[in-house]
Amino acid sequence: MKKTIVINVVGLTPSLIGEFTPFLADWSANAKTLSIVPELPAVTCSAQSTYLTGVPPSTHGIVANGWYFKDECEIKFWRQSNKLVQAPKIWETARRQDSTFSCANLFWWYNMYSSVDVAVTPRPMYPADGRKIPDIYTCPLALRFELQEELGQFPLFEFWGPRTSIRASQWIADCAKLVEAKSNPDLTLIYLPHLDYNLQRTGTAASDVARDLQEIDGVCQDLIEFYEKRDAQIIVLSEYGITPVNRPIALNRLFFEEGLISIREEMGRYLLDAGTSAAFAVADHQIAHVYLNDPEKLTTVRKILESTEGIAEILDTEGKKGAHLDHPRSGDFVVIAKPDAWFTYYYWLNDTNAPDFARTVDIHRKPGYDPVELFIDPSLPLPHLKAAWILLKKQLGFRYLMDLIPLTPELVKGSHGGLPPSPAEGPLLITRQSGITDQSSLAATEVHDLILKHIF
Repeated sequence: MKKTIVINVVGLTPSLIGEFTPFLADWSANAKTLSIVPELPAVTCSAQSTYLTGVPPSTHGIVANGWYFKDECEIKFWRQSNKLVQAPKIWETARRQDSTFSCANLFWWYNMYSSVDVAVTPRPMYPADGRKIPDIYTCPLALRFELQEELGQFPLFEFWGPRTSIRASQWIADCAKLVEAKSNPDLTLIYLPHLDYNLQRTGTAASDVARDLQEIDGVCQDLIEFYEKRDAQIIVLSEYGITPVNRPIALNRLFFEEGLISIREEMGRYLLDAGTSAAFAVADHQIAHVYLNDPEKLTTVRKILESTEGIAEILDTEGKKGAHLDHPRSGDFVVIAKPDAWFTYYYWLNDTNAPDFARTVDIHRKPGYDPVELFIDPSLPLPHLKAAWILLKKQLGFRYLMDLIPLTPELVKGSHGGLPPSPAEGPLLITRQSGITDQSSLAATEVHDLILKHIF
């Protein structure tokens, strides 16, 4: 076996490697760069599960970052149990070839209760008083305390939300080095999310994210040089490219207007009641799963989708088969946005009826992905003063609502989920291992076997 390190630099594409990434540009000049042809949807949980199993979503079951759990009548995003992935993972396949094989999974998703040897993943604490406290989950359990004693508390609020920064990716990189020194795994999977943030928030050109590129380039240099000194093979890859967008599509508002959405009103605010809705959409970047509880509304829903500006494809039963999305977790329709459009989860027609969590960072209660969580509401006159007041209430032990997030989807500048317009704007894999492949591109399902070739 040969020690192998997989560094997942989210959002990295060939078009972004250059002036602002001097280390990666130099390192990749003496390496082989392959473009990855992603499976639909090109989103985090689906892409990572495809890489780690070698099969598409129709087999491993991760059809999006979240979906409608039909037996619970609830929409759930960002679940963490590895039991949700319905196919053997790469470390299980590797162990069948060599029983001594070991693997560390550092922040790749579905990282709880898996069969890896070492796991580290975000897992906040939620005390009964309403606070959210940054923390991690680890396997072995004792590693949680060792890492945070050495590195400090995991910077959760800089991992996602309006305060996102390089600190989260740097913490993960430092964590990887400590795990390497302690456990010496044969395969280490490292997740560096930093580029993902401002590519969605400020723009997709290299000049739009010059500082972010420089920062992640420095983290990659530190990691690669560290592991190369340990005679490890390095694979740098990404899950998707971000495309520029300017058209948010609120399918659930269209369904609401047609009387298809059921609402539970709580203190004047609306909650989407998926279990009694005739039809609803689970929005996830540039894809949406549309579920029907009333089959008789199939034609009505299709007509709404066909008349909606910004939709590129409507996948029905046959379409889902062709796209490898024919899984029981998928919607009755899977809808793909045009390259300049994306789907928002909003379902209310008047912002006064928006649920209180809509203006907060709350990835678990929102019935869809919300990139607007990356922004502070620009209409607030003194947002930092308001944030300071909220934090003071928190420190004094009072209940508080961190309602700083706008309801303005037009702020979002980048998205993903569909297929990239060209290989230069799509995901990539870079390796310096000679003779490993003569391909110039590979399917996302082939990443699994290519990693195994590095190891064995």
